[in-house]
Amino acid sequence: MQTLTPRVFWAQRHGDVYLRVEISDAKNLDISIQENILHFRGQGHGAKGENEYEFNLEFLKPVKSEIKHKSTQRQVNITVRKLERCWWGRLTMQERKPSFLAPDFDRWLDESDAEMELKKEEEINKVTFESRIPKDRYLGLKKGYLFTYNLVQFLGFSWVFVNMTVRLFILGQDSFYDTFHTIADVMYFCQMLAIVEMINPAVGLVRTGLIPAFIQVMGRNFILFVIFGSLDDMQNKPVVFFVFYLWSSIEIFRYPFYMLACIGTEWKLLTWLRYTIWIPLYPLGILAEAVAVIQSIPIFNETKFLSIRLPEALGSSLSFSYILQLYLLLMFLGMFINFRYLYKQRSRRFRTKKRKSN
Repeated sequence: MQTLTPRVFWAQRHGDVYLRVEISDAKNLDISIQENILHFRGQGHGAKGENEYEFNLEFLKPVKSEIKHKSTQRQVNITVRKLERCWWGRLTMQERKPSFLAPDFDRWLDESDAEMELKKEEEINKVTFESRIPKDRYLGLKKGYLFTYNLVQFLGFSWVFVNMTVRLFILGQDSFYDTFHTIADVMYFCQMLAIVEMINPAVGLVRTGLIPAFIQVMGRNFILFVIFGSLDDMQNKPVVFFVFYLWSSIEIFRYPFYMLACIGTEWKLLTWLRYTIWIPLYPLGILAEAVAVIQSIPIFNETKFLSIRLPEALGSSLSFSYILQLYLLLMFLGMFINFRYLYKQRSRRFRTKKRKSN
């Protein structure tokens, strides 16, 4: 029995190559891929009767070694998975097409048609996947809660920002010295309410990180309640204005962004501002907080406020200023952690948007 070359028809998609070998009642099949070359050998009935058939194909680009094949009474169907999802200009490494190879017009698609088919498959898979996810019966209630929370915070920080801006234009530098007495009540409310931002990720209401939220909320509350709230001498200093103004400048963009996300709405300009405005403002805010801590150290030393009394053998007291000096180090460490986390969020956000637009 002589060995012949069968007729082979081919087609492709972005991820697969399809081969149809024209021999019927195939048996003793030996199909393998070695060094990116497909080896086919088998016995069956072809154009010249019952014979052994054999051929080799060296693919244009790398393929996976796993092969799927199925024999029918009329033909052998082979599926080869491409190593990289892409469109090939031809099937084989050699530019001249082998004489036994021809397009499989029953499965043939141009590249543009294949891309449309791929998009339809992805949409179907997405719908199928989403349909398998159990629906949350409390989803509407959760979104309503998050929308209300972000709305209240937006209104609070907007009031702070607008009030401070108007006072700055009217009073000039004089507005620096009574900022605390004018703004503190609303800032107290907003920052106490912000504690839920540590609870929300802890109970799974939002996907943001718990540690970055803890660093920001507790850091701000320490400055507000301990540094400003407990020391009368700190409340008249200009640094209060800069700390409050930088905090509110960030939040008037962050909270409306999350608020609109709860109702599935997005404004491109607001999205850009939310993920960009913090880059200069966040380090400036940390710098202003550090200035406030440094200015408070002499006051804590002088007043002995919050100092820890020690036994006489060890000394009179342990000044709270030592804790503040340690806090300064932790503040800049927290800034590094938060900045890295926020920048990764920003990169991931715009990378995803760019992928969707393409």
